[in-house]
Amino acid sequence: MPHIHDQPGQHDTCVSGYIVKITEGAEPRIILHKHRKLNRLLQFGGHVELDETPWQAVLREIAEESGYDKNQLRLLQPRYNRLASLPGVKLHPQPIAIHTYPAGGGHYHTDISYAFITSENPIHDIASGESDNIGLFNLRDLKKLTSKQMYDNAKTIAMYTLTTVVEEWDGVDLLLYKL
Repeated sequence: MPHIHDQPGQHDTCVSGYIVKITEGAEPRIILHKHRKLNRLLQFGGHVELDETPWQAVLREIAEESGYDKNQLRLLQPRYNRLASLPGVKLHPQPIAIHTYPAGGGHYHTDISYAFITSENPIHDIASGESDNIGLFNLRDLKKLTSKQMYDNAKTIAMYTLTTVVEEWDGVDLLLYKL
């Protein structure tokens, strides 16, 4: 989806999904793709459309850009003191980060980032027009990436996901959050 807001000072809401592949006998690796327009390694994600919640948007973006079906993923959520429900409303999952950055032309993106784990390969094809340049990166690989290869903010969240979130958060069923 194109930018909804493109005037100076306006903000678009975006979502992103950091997917960590965990396989027996190997260290956890984060899955990144080389964005076609930005020519940098990024997590999967994009704009929240006008008719969807951020949670719906991140699942759509992951499916389009990675080929992963939501049934192949587990959502990482804080292990302790996690709010489980709210009366009368639908609760969104806990993101690993929410941050705002300049997106060009004087407008901004506010990104809501979620973390997922999987041990599988994607079962669907990547959507037409999306990058199929996808790779797996361990912590050492991420540390070697320059800011020309991957934005520093995305790299920091990816490293945090591999070093902290994977270890300290629980993998839960995505069906806990039906929106």
